[in-house]
Amino acid sequence: MESPIERIKLSQTAKEQLLKLKRSSKIEQWNILCRWAFCRSLAETTPPSPVPIPQDSNVELTWRVFGGEIADILLLALKQRCYNDGLETDRETLITQFRLHLHRGIGYLAGDQNIKKIEDLIELTTEKVRS
Repeated sequence: MESPIERIKLSQTAKEQLLKLKRSSKIEQWNILCRWAFCRSLAETTPPSPVPIPQDSNVELTWRVFGGEIADILLLALKQRCYNDGLETDRETLITQFRLHLHRGIGYLAGDQNIKKIEDLIELTTEKVRS
């Protein structure tokens, strides 16, 4: 599936938050942490706030690197979320919503004081199942 999102450039704030997450989780790859963050944001019931996000860091990923083997699934999840939120699924909306979800998710993960190791990330997914 062809993604309208070609490249992702993070904000400096997101880069610093990811560096903190890399240290605590021991996950070294930006793309894996970004996938966790994106999914964390999608799990929220409310849409992300439409705030401007600078692209002022030196961290840049292609969509294929970000999504890896599940890139198509992540794109479908984004489209479904846009549909659920009453938004269009045109190229610009998808790009904007992806950036908003990614950065919100990074902020959520970095701000979670309970994430001290990789197992804590896994526990986040099982909490929803148990509830």
